[in-house]
Amino acid sequence: MTSEEMENEEQSPAEEQAGSPPQRGLLHIWQSGGPSEPLSPERVLLSQCVLQVALGEHHGLLLAQCGPVYSFGELLWRGLSVPPSAPLLEAALQGTTVVHVACGGFHCGALSEQGGIYMWGENTAGQCGPSDGDSDSNVTVAEPYPLAVVDNEVVPPVAVRIVDLACGREHSLALSAQNELWAWGSGCQLGLVTSNFPVWKPQKVEHLAGRHVIQVACGAYHSLALVRCLHLQNPNTPKPLERRPSKRDEPFTAEDAHYCPLGVELTESMTAETSANKRSKQRSRQPGVSHESQADPCPYSCGISDDKENVPLASAEIEPDEHADPLTQTDSCTTSYPLPALTDKKKTALPNELELHKLLQKLSGHSLEMQHSKRLGDADSLSSHTSDDSFSSTPSNELLHTSCENDLTFREVVRSSSLVGLEEDPLWKKKVMLSHKSSSLTDINLKGKKGNRRFSLPATPTNATPRRQQHCRSKPSSFPENDFPSLETEVWSWGRGSEGQLGHGDQLARLQPLCIKSLTGEEVIKVAAGSHHSLALTAQCQVYSWGSNMCGQLGHVNSPATVPQQATLSDDLRAWDVSAGQSHSLLLADGDGVQPVLLYCGQQQEPRPKRNETSCQRARSDQPSQNRAESYTVRPSLMPFCIEMGYISSVCSGGHKCALLTDRNVSGFILAIHELASIERKFYCWLSSVRKLLLMPIFYKEKARPSLGEPCTRLFLSFYKTSVCLSILIGQHSTSLTHFLHVLRRDVTSLHLLTHTQHFLDIYTEYCSAVGDFQVMGGLQSLHKLSLECLGSKQTKLAQLSELDPSASGDGDLASVLYWPLQQLQQYSRVLFQLESCFDMLTAEYQSLHQSAVQYEHLSVTLQRRKKEAEATFLFWKTHSGKNTEGLRLPQRRVLCESSNRTLTLQGAGRFSNHWFILFNDALVHIQRAAPPKSLFSTHRVYPVNLLWVKPLPENDSGCYAIKMSCPEETFILVASTPQEKNKWLHFLNQEVDRVLSGGGQGSSPGITAMSRTASYTFMGDGRFKDAQYTGSWLAGRVHGRGTMRWRDGRIYTGNFKNGLEDGYGECMIPDKLLNKAGCYQGQWRDGKIHGFGIYRYATGEVYEGCFNDGQRHGYGMLRSGKMDKTSSGVFIGQWVCDKRTGYGVSDDITRGEKYMGMWLDDERHGSAVVVTQYGVYFEGNFRENKMSGPGLLVSDDDTAFHGEFSEDWTANGKGVLSLANGDTLEGHFSGEWSTGLKVDGIYSKLSTDEIEDKDKKNLMRLGQYVVAADERWVCVFDESWRRLGCDIPGRGERTVAWENIAVSISSARRHSTDLSRSQSKVLECLECIPHHVEAVTTTNYDNIRKYLTKACETPFHPLGWLVETLVTVYRMTYLGVESNHRLLREAVKEVQAYIKHFYSIIRFLFPGLPEDGSVLPDTPVSPCRIRYSSYSEEPSFVSVVSCSTLLLPLLLPQLYQPLFMLYCLHDEQQEVQYWERIIRLNKQPDQSLLSFLGVRQKFWPKWMSVLGEKKEIVSSSKDVSFGSAVETLQQISTTFTPSDKLLVIQNTFEELTQEIKPMQDGDFLWCMDDLLPLFLYIVLRARIRNLGAEVSMIEDLMDPNIQHGELGLMFTTLKACYMQIQLESPI
Repeated sequence: MTSEEMENEEQSPAEEQAGSPPQRGLLHIWQSGGPSEPLSPERVLLSQCVLQVALGEHHGLLLAQCGPVYSFGELLWRGLSVPPSAPLLEAALQGTTVVHVACGGFHCGALSEQGGIYMWGENTAGQCGPSDGDSDSNVTVAEPYPLAVVDNEVVPPVAVRIVDLACGREHSLALSAQNELWAWGSGCQLGLVTSNFPVWKPQKVEHLAGRHVIQVACGAYHSLALVRCLHLQNPNTPKPLERRPSKRDEPFTAEDAHYCPLGVELTESMTAETSANKRSKQRSRQPGVSHESQADPCPYSCGISDDKENVPLASAEIEPDEHADPLTQTDSCTTSYPLPALTDKKKTALPNELELHKLLQKLSGHSLEMQHSKRLGDADSLSSHTSDDSFSSTPSNELLHTSCENDLTFREVVRSSSLVGLEEDPLWKKKVMLSHKSSSLTDINLKGKKGNRRFSLPATPTNATPRRQQHCRSKPSSFPENDFPSLETEVWSWGRGSEGQLGHGDQLARLQPLCIKSLTGEEVIKVAAGSHHSLALTAQCQVYSWGSNMCGQLGHVNSPATVPQQATLSDDLRAWDVSAGQSHSLLLADGDGVQPVLLYCGQQQEPRPKRNETSCQRARSDQPSQNRAESYTVRPSLMPFCIEMGYISSVCSGGHKCALLTDRNVSGFILAIHELASIERKFYCWLSSVRKLLLMPIFYKEKARPSLGEPCTRLFLSFYKTSVCLSILIGQHSTSLTHFLHVLRRDVTSLHLLTHTQHFLDIYTEYCSAVGDFQVMGGLQSLHKLSLECLGSKQTKLAQLSELDPSASGDGDLASVLYWPLQQLQQYSRVLFQLESCFDMLTAEYQSLHQSAVQYEHLSVTLQRRKKEAEATFLFWKTHSGKNTEGLRLPQRRVLCESSNRTLTLQGAGRFSNHWFILFNDALVHIQRAAPPKSLFSTHRVYPVNLLWVKPLPENDSGCYAIKMSCPEETFILVASTPQEKNKWLHFLNQEVDRVLSGGGQGSSPGITAMSRTASYTFMGDGRFKDAQYTGSWLAGRVHGRGTMRWRDGRIYTGNFKNGLEDGYGECMIPDKLLNKAGCYQGQWRDGKIHGFGIYRYATGEVYEGCFNDGQRHGYGMLRSGKMDKTSSGVFIGQWVCDKRTGYGVSDDITRGEKYMGMWLDDERHGSAVVVTQYGVYFEGNFRENKMSGPGLLVSDDDTAFHGEFSEDWTANGKGVLSLANGDTLEGHFSGEWSTGLKVDGIYSKLSTDEIEDKDKKNLMRLGQYVVAADERWVCVFDESWRRLGCDIPGRGERTVAWENIAVSISSARRHSTDLSRSQSKVLECLECIPHHVEAVTTTNYDNIRKYLTKACETPFHPLGWLVETLVTVYRMTYLGVESNHRLLREAVKEVQAYIKHFYSIIRFLFPGLPEDGSVLPDTPVSPCRIRYSSYSEEPSFVSVVSCSTLLLPLLLPQLYQPLFMLYCLHDEQQEVQYWERIIRLNKQPDQSLLSFLGVRQKFWPKWMSVLGEKKEIVSSSKDVSFGSAVETLQQISTTFTPSDKLLVIQNTFEELTQEIKPMQDGDFLWCMDDLLPLFLYIVLRARIRNLGAEVSMIEDLMDPNIQHGELGLMFTTLKACYMQIQLESPI
């Protein structure tokens, strides 16, 4: 059968026309009367299956598949009487997809798929919604019309989507998709804060605002709501083993505050009719309808109680005490509903018997006059003796005045005179006798408990909506709200309560919803309301009933019941659906079989001759009906005809009629669904019984903790917690299955067993593990003793719950009870396999059912195996008990195999040694036992299973059956006695290893286990890892991969391991006990040592960032001294050898204000160096043993220079020459410190004006004599770059290896760096691909190389990017800071050129096709470096020249520009001052004056200028208007970095100038230098470029030598000439 056939069972149109009956949704209707009357339920034949049936007092509605609605019965609003066999189609609803219908007393409602409401029928009380007035034409609504539910509290108002609808006699309730309740109609049963009735438009029930309403039900004049609890703590889940808290200890909560607990009293004077004429006109046509049913709702009147006692719900429940303050109650009542002034106590005294009689009439709701005037026709017998059906919609001003002070006197008077005037009424006598303890004016004593009247909790009076009370909503559960139904529910009731139908312990009305506290915690899942009684169905298949019981409709003997009482059902019956009619109730229950049984409780009529329905109705209208039923049942009785009807899915009651929907078992599908729901409900009832009878009494027992012991107590708490979780899951699931049965179009894939399979598996697994752990530790023995004490006379219940061998006893019987839930998994798999057979194998339903069934079956087998393991482990420990073995006894540990019979020994063991191996589920234990006593042992070793590598060894000639065991710290060989024993141990070992690693637990082939694992281990042997704890990856018994190692001394390493040692990138915390701080290293490791590049933050505060070798600083590195070492605070960057500074390096001593740039040896300054100070002193010379020693040159800030011998720092000692700033010299022998004074023995020479300059003296004072050559600086940086490429020697290595290292670096960075931006990720993705690097470079792929280098230098993860970043760091470290000295300019320029040279050698190694610097590339020129060889040819030819400066300066110079340009500015500072002075002075002149002064010919003077597109003439006073575009272009030279970019700006300036000049000249125009220089001089003056000398010098030093003699070189020479000319210009 296909899925479509199975799920929908829809007939074709031809079949429907032929009248083919459907297989589902079969409707049966009959008159209520009980089993004593021969019943023949009428089958309603429809071509479509019925989805829902709703019954009113004398009419009904049918909802068929696809949405059509049919009516039948007495349709008074249309004057029709329609038999159920031929229902009338509601044509007005055609085209509307209806999903729900509801019937009131005399009106109807329908709910559309979009959440819209349609109402029709009687509307005298506004129960159908808005009306135009009170005329007779508006008292009925003949056809369904839409009723809008609008929320006016939001702006703009929005339409509310409705999901549920319920109707009473004179009111209607609607439940919105936001779980808010809306009401309209008349009467206090609306629960609205209003006294104006009817309420035509739906209004929100504010007293339930902020609460989650699940379901609503309407009685004749009362309402019920099923509400989710605000606190989702399971009331059946008590706190851990503690004493039960007393009410005195429990805190007061705001939710427990009560107000107006007694409700209101309905008096005779309140029953004035305003719409009786309307009702008489409409209902007079209906036979059997009494005038008492024409009543209108009641007005408000409150009674205030001071009773504060609280009644517990169940013996196992912990409920908070309710310390309700009477003043608070009065205030809340007054705030919600204004009350008249309370009268004095003296005014409440009864002066005579007449007043007493009137008061009793008010309290009892009876009027003697009305008793004679009532027509006896209402089916509810009690309605003829109460005032429920004789209300007026007009509020009365007569209220009952009571107060807290006279409440006691008031109750005493009522007690003493409650039967005055009613003694002759037999029904009243019987009611008083049966419900004396439940009277509204006496204390309630239910089930032997001390109680009071306060069984109900009112809603918090508020006008706020749920949007304003978001904090009041329920807390989220472990699953979303829509997945599982909630069992944490409350039942709220309001309206008239003269028959106790509200369940608050009295017979008074409630104006607003109040919580029935006795049902809180009972897990109510459905409520039903009859005319004057109410029903509640719990998840434990119990039915609670209250209200009128004169016809036995409550299912128990109490009449009436003012509080919920449990209906009497047989032990083998479990109710799962309820319905309430006018004087009867229907219950749908599970019996012995799978097919549901139908139970009836209520009126039973004697058999009568059959007559047609019309004649019966006439007879009832002519003859008054009896006041009470002829007979009724005390307990629900079975309806025998239900067995022949098939599988009942739902029941419905209304008026005197009953209805039910049945399904036929198609291909076993319906049978399987009902069976699944039945066994789940039975299982939940079993769980609830175990929890209440066994677990909760032990849980609360004060002696439980000492009896169990501390370990078992913790395990029992864990077990109890998992049992509660299992119980909640099963309760929710059974409820959802019950709801599933009510839905006709069943989608089997929506079953929670399929959608939440993993959750079910997890809960069952946790439960089984908790029971097993408790059993292993011997907890069942102690628990059995406690159960005997707690059960007492109920000890036989334990054996009944186990449902096993009656001969079992003791803890074995208890174990069978606790393990019984595991059998439910077999039921799941069996039923799912049964459902699977109803579908084709290719359908999604089959696949889902099969997959889940296999999972449940597999888990069932697994848990049964674990059960046996737990039992075997308990027996093992029981046999080998002792102090020595207790250390190995753990709750989660199970025994799998052991070698007590010497079946397995250790290879090489001594003759007299005794080795015992025990394999647990988590460890292999090796015990070396002492020889004499078998149960004792001397030493033992525990090997975790997850760190066992098992390898079978081949059998040798000696017949040795050996198994090799590899562990983290040792390897040993086990020898089995037989091949079978070897295979057995191999099987168990591999099985447990697989189970621990993957969770499978099925075992692998012998010898096949995972080599790579992740586990934790603590090393115990000697070595580097002694007492260290490791967590991470392993390989064949050794740490390998990523992990974390923690030593006891505080060291923590997190990173990569290889072959048992740290290798790769890792982070290590190294504590320093002396400083009480920890150092941290982040970087590369090799063979357990720090090796490679990393960052070391020492505990002293120093930070080293650089290269290491075998744990020592070696190679390039930068050391920043910490704040703690104030004497040597500074930074060193340079080369290290064996943890000492050796080679070239720069040291910035912040304390002394000196910067050393030179050679080092063994941490001492040694060799050529340059030293600059913050005072402008410059020194270059030789150092030895950390001192200035030998010849050197010292230049002060005022250009005084000394060249001579030095012996100490800044101390001259020997021959030398001192040159003053004015040119005078002093030559001789010098001694003394430079800063304190020099002693001189020599000759002073004064420079004469006509003396020829001495070249020897000039060379003597030349800078750069003793500095380290630029090519020899920072060799360590380039060596590290080569090393990262895989070359130990620069330029020697495998090019393929270099590119592979680059790819690995990039991929590792992408994998480990989590903070990369999107642009960085894209760059790394591009760089991960290795470019073509082998072929010769041409102009075609030259740009590709340049683009690749640009991207590579943007990220430090690329070796070239790291090189650029490091070079920038060392350069800025050298030439930036307070010690910057302009005498370092030449060395800075040479250093940049050296960078380019070394860098280009690396580029050529990666791209061997690149030619040498200055070589010409073939093909068409595309490079920016172009040389024009012939300026006279008509077509100038260009060639591309490869220049390392052109290729690499754009990568380096932008980041080096700041320190380099600053040195240029300092070097040309005096010339810059002179230049800027001329610029300021000359720019004061107008354009024409300045052009004339510079000698520009007038033919080049511009005559016109453009201002906002308008052409204007330039006058003599105009300023800064000539050649504006050329001036702006030249100003851009300050925004560029590289010489090539600056030259391009100069070229663009010439082009702009030419473009402005050409329109003023005739014919072809060629520049002449005599014309160009003065004009360009004007452009430079107007550009006002600061530091132009520095710009010119920088271009001259770093420009490509290949273009010096070309066009760009000529343009640059023009700019330089202009700069020099400006310095020489005299004032105008």
